[in-house]
Amino acid sequence: MSGQKPVTPSPDGIAASVKATKTKGLPPVHLWNPPFCGDLDIKIAKDGTWSYLGSPINRFELVKLFSSILKKEDGKYFLVTPVEKVGITVEDAPFIAVDYDADGEGAAQNLTFTTHVGDSAAAGPDHPIRIVIDPDTEEPSPYILIRANLEARIDRKSFYRLVDIAEHQDDWFGVWSGGQFFPLIRSDDLPN
Repeated sequence: MSGQKPVTPSPDGIAASVKATKTKGLPPVHLWNPPFCGDLDIKIAKDGTWSYLGSPINRFELVKLFSSILKKEDGKYFLVTPVEKVGITVEDAPFIAVDYDADGEGAAQNLTFTTHVGDSAAAGPDHPIRIVIDPDTEEPSPYILIRANLEARIDRKSFYRLVDIAEHQDDWFGVWSGGQFFPLIRSDDLPN
């Protein structure tokens, strides 16, 4: 052994490590495969709020930085830098889609979603929309794939806006985007 103590991961240390990479755009977390350093008490709540040791992280720039180094592997979430990988807790989806823009109509329509941390994704084959129905309440929870295995839950107001522009297609009520039809609910399940 070299006599050096192992470094305990911390939010400040992770932030410093990411800032040192000086990348433009999103860091290439798909290329980084550092050793697992343990879990860090960072949690992303269902409403998209990030917290550390039970206290909300109120600095938007820090949340945005952490969201840029988020990675999902084998159903688990990690913050990854070139030199460390720490586990975090995500209650539902790591992002919330808070709005979308619609261009075109029908099958030529494109829907571009924006998340609470400023990411955007145009729904289509590479960024599908999916619906999960709660078996107890039968309430739909819509999601869109934002990037590399990371989804955003579409917020309620945006989902209602989607329903307003939805149309019927092969026994389904749904929306078009990127040349693909995304079913929201079976036509038979619509209220009369």
